[in-house]
Amino acid sequence: MALRIVASRPDPAIVTLPWSTPLEDWGDPHVIPLPRGLSRHVVRIVRLSDRTYAVKETVEEIAFREYRLLRDLHRLGLPSVVPQAVVTGRVDPSGEPLPSALLTEHLRFSLPYRSLFSHGLSADNLPSLVDALVVLIVRLHLAGFFWGDVSLSNVLFRRSAGGFAAYLVDAETGELKPELSAQLRQYDVTIATENVFGELLDLQASNAVGGEVEPHHIVEMLEERYHALWGELTAQEEFGADELWRIEKRIERLNDLGFDVDELDIVTDFDGDRIVIQPKVVELGHHQRELQALTGLHVEDAQARRLLNDIASFTAHLELGREDRNLVANRWLTEIYEPIQAMVPAGARGKLEPAEVFHEILQHRWYLSEQRGASVDTFEAAADYIANVLSRKPDEALATPGGDADEDSVGSP
Repeated sequence: MALRIVASRPDPAIVTLPWSTPLEDWGDPHVIPLPRGLSRHVVRIVRLSDRTYAVKETVEEIAFREYRLLRDLHRLGLPSVVPQAVVTGRVDPSGEPLPSALLTEHLRFSLPYRSLFSHGLSADNLPSLVDALVVLIVRLHLAGFFWGDVSLSNVLFRRSAGGFAAYLVDAETGELKPELSAQLRQYDVTIATENVFGELLDLQASNAVGGEVEPHHIVEMLEERYHALWGELTAQEEFGADELWRIEKRIERLNDLGFDVDELDIVTDFDGDRIVIQPKVVELGHHQRELQALTGLHVEDAQARRLLNDIASFTAHLELGREDRNLVANRWLTEIYEPIQAMVPAGARGKLEPAEVFHEILQHRWYLSEQRGASVDTFEAAADYIANVLSRKPDEALATPGGDADEDSVGSP
């Protein structure tokens, strides 16, 4: 049987991996120690030159199905891992067949939920994780994606301005449809509450979180926040013809949540006395797209909002309100953001994403200013933060050896 590799972005180095060896026996020099989550499959993280991949053993038909689904999600701009290749036709030295393999690109600075708690997360952070999961589910549902197996274990989290952004890593049970029925959406939410409830109990049993966590409360919050966000994004709103300002207000509320309205369905009655509006196409990333257009920086949406606020403060401080906004943003980039990133020692650049470092520096500046009772310069705050806070943080770009080596999956499907 001939080895076959189907790849969307061909990397010749994939051929050099030990495909005739069962994945559970892979080790040096390919496998690297990244944080591990739970998986029903054998999964390993490998590094080839400057690229890092998650490799998952599975059945050929399932591997190709998930590969195509992940490609569709990526094409739609949804937060998920990027598929790289499917490898079939594997045999061991004695000629016995081995499972097929799915390769996805490792999501840099992402962590499974268990590793977040081993990196110092507390029970107080659980609502932020739930919010990130809810936003992910809603975004997938808006695009017509039925997940079928929603859980914390099937998600990777990246820090985002003190909160989190969630990425789907397992599409094995998913289906992409033109539109989801209310029944399918509710099924996903029900599965989410059941799985998250069990995962929280597991965290408690392993003493990863304290006994003050109430799993029932957390899963109730998950369902309530899902329906609240779905309603805000999709519900019809009726008002009088003399209240047209409510159209703009609705759009502003959605923008504040980080969503853009690409299409609005507006219906009036025969006399034009009553108006009904309903968002038809809603897309997350409002602040992200605005910041990227101004500066070229591509960051999470909450981080983008924080950086846009700092650009606004920079504009007001230097009284540049009448200047071209793109020129002001470029000046902020070259005079503030880039010099501060250059202050971070090379050995500390694997601890947090650059945009998250900048966010934490702004937070640190606020704390220092409050302590001193006077404003603290951003560069002084950056120096203090790097020396006294960032230096003590664990690396999130790479794991510490042996951190979670007993589990099955590593920042991966």
